[in-house]
Amino acid sequence: MNNTTYYLQYLKQINRMSDAIETNLQGSMKNKELIQLLNLEKSLVYISTSLIGVESVLEKIIKMNLVDRNSLEYTLLEEVVIENRQVQEMADIYSGILGGMMDAFASIISNNLNIVMKFMAAVTILLTIPTMIYSFFGMNVPFPAATNNLAFIGILVFSFSVSIVLAIILMKRKMF
Repeated sequence: MNNTTYYLQYLKQINRMSDAIETNLQGSMKNKELIQLLNLEKSLVYISTSLIGVESVLEKIIKMNLVDRNSLEYTLLEEVVIENRQVQEMADIYSGILGGMMDAFASIISNNLNIVMKFMAAVTILLTIPTMIYSFFGMNVPFPAATNNLAFIGILVFSFSVSIVLAIILMKRKMF
C-alpha cells in the first residue's frame, strides 16, 4: 500500500513539474525546457518499468499460495495488485501526455524555423536584384547612358525600385 502511495506522489510531482515546464516553454522555446521534459519522460519510463517488476513479484506471491485465499492478507494483497496496476496505467497516461507535448513543441519549433527561413529567402531575393544589376553594369559592358554623370544614380533608383516592387509583391503573397 505504501509503495503505490509513493509512486502516486512521484507521479503527481512529475505532473506538476511538466505543467511548469510547459508554461515556461510557451514563452521561451529554448532547449533547456525540452531537455527537462525529456528527463521527466525518462523518469516516467523508469517508474513504469519498476511498477511492472513489482507487479510480477506480487503475481508470484499470489501464485505460490503463501497466503490463505480466505484471509485478510490475501484481500489486501489483491488490493495492492489492483492499486499497482492503476498507478502503472497513470504512469503510462502521463508518459503519453509528455510524449504528445514534446511532439507538439517540436512541431512549433519546426514551424517557427520555417517562418524564419521563408523570411530569409525573401530578403535574399530582394538583395539579389540590386546586386545583379550592379554586377551587369560593372563588367565593362557599355550602356547608353555611360557618358552621363547621373547614370549611376539612375541605375541605383532603377534597381531599388525593382526591389521595392518585388517586396510589395512578396508582401501581398504573405512572404513577410
